[in-house]
Amino acid sequence: MRIAIAGASGRMGHMLIEAVLDAPDLQLAVALDRAGSSTLGQDAGAFLGRNTGVLITDQLDALAGADCLIDFTRPEGTLEHLKACVQHGTGIVIGTTGFDDSGRAAIEVAAQKIGVVFAPNMSVGVNATFKLLEMAAKILNSGYDVEVFEAHHRNKVDAPSGTALKMGETVASAWNVALPDVATWTRHGDTGVRKPGTIGFSVVRGGDIVGDHTVFFCGNGERIEITHRSTTRANYAAGSLRAARFLATKHNGLYDMQAVLGLS
Repeated sequence: MRIAIAGASGRMGHMLIEAVLDAPDLQLAVALDRAGSSTLGQDAGAFLGRNTGVLITDQLDALAGADCLIDFTRPEGTLEHLKACVQHGTGIVIGTTGFDDSGRAAIEVAAQKIGVVFAPNMSVGVNATFKLLEMAAKILNSGYDVEVFEAHHRNKVDAPSGTALKMGETVASAWNVALPDVATWTRHGDTGVRKPGTIGFSVVRGGDIVGDHTVFFCGNGERIEITHRSTTRANYAAGSLRAARFLATKHNGLYDMQAVLGLS
């Protein structure tokens, strides 16, 4: 497969480029970066000291030469890339988080024409954790207070993380309720006693934390904790390549990592 990478000069872009270059069944075809980036025109493998022959560009028409784009940028950039993918019939793996309702709707519309994998977290381990949470929430559906905790590096701009939101949605779905109806996003001052059946969220931003997530099921006399910790972005890259390979046989449709892993 011919793979395009968005955000080629970023940390995740570097991780994805290296992963594609090391995959024998994949070919780096396009490396995108934002207009005005100092990396434009450089070889995409320069940070590795490797000559790939692929120069970093801001020209989205380059996506015509790719089978699939992997995008971990920002919502506004991803939506522009999505339009170009539709234009050129290029599949897309979206790891970007922080979309509003209109952004998610645009992704759903695009998926009618191209294959899309859209997931808040591409890690195989995280998606196994989602499945464990679903099972736990169905069992612990009464008498337990649920709290979702997440921690990320200081440069992450959206909160709670897409993964934390997905964890909350997984629990709420198992309880047959909608997350917005039961979520407690902030606590400050005299909050009163906790309302049964709610799902609380807490967030840490600091340092270079790649990603920590824990869901607490707090009962009387016991506490169950389901935790996933990432110490490297390599697991996100590995899952993204798995998603790209999944799209090789999909001409259109909207999928998540549960579908990619055969868990849904």
